[in-house]
Amino acid sequence: MSEDNAFENAKQQLENAAEFIDIEEDELEVLKKPKRVVEVNIPVKMDDGSVKNFKGYRVLYNDARGPGKGGIRFHPEESLDDVKALSAWMTWKCAVADLPYGGSKGGIVCDSREMSDREVEKLSREYIRRIYKYIGPDQDVPAPDVGTNQQIMGWMMDEYEKLVGKHKPGVITSKPVEIGGTPGRSESTGRGVAFMIREAAKRLNRDLEGMSLAVQGFGNVGKHLVKSAQEMDMDVVAVTDAGGGVYDSSGLDYKELKKSMEKHGTVAEAPYDSITNEELFALDVDVLSPAAIENVITEENADEIKADILAEAANGPVTPKADEILAEGDIFQIPDFLCNAGGVTGSYFEWVQNRYGYSWSMEEFREKLDKKLTKAFNEVYELHDQKGISMRDAAYSLSVKKVVKAMRLRGRL
Repeated sequence: MSEDNAFENAKQQLENAAEFIDIEEDELEVLKKPKRVVEVNIPVKMDDGSVKNFKGYRVLYNDARGPGKGGIRFHPEESLDDVKALSAWMTWKCAVADLPYGGSKGGIVCDSREMSDREVEKLSREYIRRIYKYIGPDQDVPAPDVGTNQQIMGWMMDEYEKLVGKHKPGVITSKPVEIGGTPGRSESTGRGVAFMIREAAKRLNRDLEGMSLAVQGFGNVGKHLVKSAQEMDMDVVAVTDAGGGVYDSSGLDYKELKKSMEKHGTVAEAPYDSITNEELFALDVDVLSPAAIENVITEENADEIKADILAEAANGPVTPKADEILAEGDIFQIPDFLCNAGGVTGSYFEWVQNRYGYSWSMEEFREKLDKKLTKAFNEVYELHDQKGISMRDAAYSLSVKKVVKAMRLRGRL
């Protein structure tokens, strides 16, 4: 098995946890396969007059607990296996956070950074035209992910409403606030990771104030994790992104990082010492948080991790073989689909508000997010502690049991 294949990794993680679950072999085989895979071709007329064809996907992995929920990625190296893996992780993520959703994911193979706004809008709308029959507030609810944002979600929602002839803001979450979004959703993944680190510190009898944190990635997740961590008086000592990275043992200033990102498109131009991803992973820090893409901690670099806590803010950042190596050390892992569950929880809050036609204040949103995520963390930790199993196996055990029970009750198993 290649460590680069995210879907094979997702299935391996499921198999590893199966020994702690009351599940038959044939039932396990059902859980290894998505319910529905949609693959589409999307021709777009580019600004230069040429027509370019893009490949798009939408995968519904499981909907036993409710409508599918999962983001849409725009990435030049996107693949069907990646989308299937992400839809599987979304299934377990929604279950571990006790949300009334199944799991899904979407993606388009493209580099939106090299496209004009008009081209991106055209691509977004044409994608929805090809998958709209498979999505909806009661069927499958998309959201942004790598390479997409609130504006793109706004275009997609608008196109969906044109096609169905109805006002349906609940079809997509993490929209601009002015057209049905909710304050707090954009920060909810990163802030949620900070909540998870806080709860881990409590369980490990560590003082959160002054703990050192290194973050790989300064996109929507990493940015809000850094901001939230600093608000909690943690010392963010290193941050990297696709353009480079910066380090300061006394702590980085979020405002300087944000300024560099807005001006140069990378944190690397902030006034600090330079650092690479490889150096960041090997830092002797209290907390390391990979907050970018999958498969960044592998068997080749896992033994270089020196952090006490590994907060997996990205989806699938640690491969199964790396897990085995990390288990031999004294590293406390917060597994990805628990650690970054703040995003889908925030999306759930937005979906509820859309369906009922009212909105919450930022304070109320954050309070509900904190309460929901704290409960999820503690349920996983207590099983981990009682059974003496890894946090990942504990998270899988809880979530898969919920999905299996729902499928059995529906007569699907």
